[in-house]
Amino acid sequence: MTTFRVKFLPYDTDIEIEDGDTVIRAALEAGVHVNASCGGEGVCGKCRVLIEGGTVEGGISEKLSRQDQESGYRLACRSIVKSDLVVRIPVESAIDSGVLKLQAAPRRTAHIRDMNFEELKEKGLFVAPVEKKYVELPAPTAQDNLPDITRLISHLQLEHDEHRLEVTLAMIRKLPQVIREDDFRVTATLVRPVRDVGKTRIINVQPGDTTRQSYAIAMDIGTTTIYGQVIDLISGEVLAEHGEFNGQISYGEDVISRIVYAEKPGGLVKLSEVVIKTVNKILAKIIKRSGVDPENISTITLAGNTTMTQLMLAVDPRHIRRAPYVPAATLFPPIKAADLGMDLGEHVAALVYPAVSSYVGGDIVAGVMGSGIYRTDELTLYLDVGTNAEIVIGNKDWLACAACSAGPAFEGGGLKFGMRAAKGAIEDFSIDPVTLEPMLITIGNVRPKGICGSGLIIMVATMFEMGIINNLGKFDRDLDTPRIREDNGVYEYVLAWKDDTQIDRDVTLTEIDIENLIRAKGAIYSGCMTLLTEVGMSIEDIEKIILAGGFGSYVDLEKAMTIGLLPEMDTAKITFIGNGSLMGAKMSSLTNRIRRDVVEVTKKMTNFELSDTPSYMDNYVAALFLPHTDMNKFPKLKARMDARKGLKQ
Repeated sequence: MTTFRVKFLPYDTDIEIEDGDTVIRAALEAGVHVNASCGGEGVCGKCRVLIEGGTVEGGISEKLSRQDQESGYRLACRSIVKSDLVVRIPVESAIDSGVLKLQAAPRRTAHIRDMNFEELKEKGLFVAPVEKKYVELPAPTAQDNLPDITRLISHLQLEHDEHRLEVTLAMIRKLPQVIREDDFRVTATLVRPVRDVGKTRIINVQPGDTTRQSYAIAMDIGTTTIYGQVIDLISGEVLAEHGEFNGQISYGEDVISRIVYAEKPGGLVKLSEVVIKTVNKILAKIIKRSGVDPENISTITLAGNTTMTQLMLAVDPRHIRRAPYVPAATLFPPIKAADLGMDLGEHVAALVYPAVSSYVGGDIVAGVMGSGIYRTDELTLYLDVGTNAEIVIGNKDWLACAACSAGPAFEGGGLKFGMRAAKGAIEDFSIDPVTLEPMLITIGNVRPKGICGSGLIIMVATMFEMGIINNLGKFDRDLDTPRIREDNGVYEYVLAWKDDTQIDRDVTLTEIDIENLIRAKGAIYSGCMTLLTEVGMSIEDIEKIILAGGFGSYVDLEKAMTIGLLPEMDTAKITFIGNGSLMGAKMSSLTNRIRRDVVEVTKKMTNFELSDTPSYMDNYVAALFLPHTDMNKFPKLKARMDARKGLKQ
């Protein structure tokens, strides 16, 4: 990837960015503020900058006069960097060098990692779970009148050395017609046993040679969102993916409220139907986008937390929320997907990830498998942040885990203008410390219509460091700006006036939104600290942090530490793997090695119930501040805050 260096004047600040990034993105990465409130669509005209050296593509707009254009002015949000640049921020946007030091530090995001198909092979982890075998069978005669199934099995043994085969009734039912459609030329789909013992099952048979057309579905059944992928089992490539809000949200935003609903007459069946309906909606979209024939899909691997799994399978979850917090099961047998109501062929098996406990479910187990914690020597903290937050600490020798309820804030839920990370969501933010005017970037560079989780973290952290909100998350009422106002007794900050939005309403961040974030981050931080204490360790012992979950790969690590979501540590030690649950489901679709290891991994995961751990509530109450009641736990932030106070005096 080609990179370019962009220098910003008059601040004498520069940063290296990738080819194709915009000037406004470079400014945000460098910690340089440029007024911008339309999310990067180019309609507000506030991000006017002067290109003094180098080349950009685009950036010309009717918002700029002819004279401005001829002088080299461009809109930063629409200017794509095509060489090393020198960019001057106009005097009307400039702030003095002393105030500049109050600006945010350059962005630091986690290294993004995803294990690919070739890596599985290199690490010796690839054991094909599904294979297709093509055979050309002789037509039966009076002298050779073997049954169709015997004919197929004998030739699989003869031509492909396939022994210890068994068949399904559904496959036998379709065999007489299929075997004759292409003059006894057929492809059999074989599902391998997870371990060396056991038989290979013939689950499907198709006319002709379809050996190069073998696919699987991987799906994360999340509390807030459900994601699915179509995977090519030959190349390991993800052919299509899509996510939808879990339809169960209408019956409660968290697992407890859904368990309560499931206890009502007809509630369990309804919730199961609703989640299967969402699954089928996703299946229809990803299968259509991928262009694959559904007949060539052999398995669907599903990973979800314990409650979501039981609700999907219509298994009563009521005892999950009652001491001693017992799930109905942690292991489930393979299930015919069609029997669950999924719009897949009769031959497709649904494979459900096992859980550890009531609150550490298959989604976290899938993340442990996908991230490889269970194979590493490094002492690792795995943190999956979503509606529920799960924490795992350990390495190849031992694993300890716990879960806590974070609420939906990190996925955009529970906010006045919250939304998941989709087009129009504010994902990045800066603020002028003098004028208090915002700088917004949205996903897709379009007008804003809401706030996603990563954007929320950056907003709250930035406002806290700037002194716009205090450590309780309350706005400074004395600041002279129309953007801070009271609405129905609640103070809020106007991120974008309605003329700059897609929704014909002002988009705002409220004190209630901030309070929800503080509660969510407090639960996660205190969960980490409690689990570390219970295993006799401290944050200094951790060699690596792996982040997973729905709040995105663009979460600024310094900002996450500023609000007290993450403990302070070297950002180079932090890796982001995206949707860990989906990654684990994908890898299980690709190799039996993961399926083989998973049961042993769940056996060595020691679970801690935080609600039964006395120190958890003490840690939680202490974490209900920005970033914490004890600033000494965040020495870098404390030093920055002390320096800021010195500059203001």
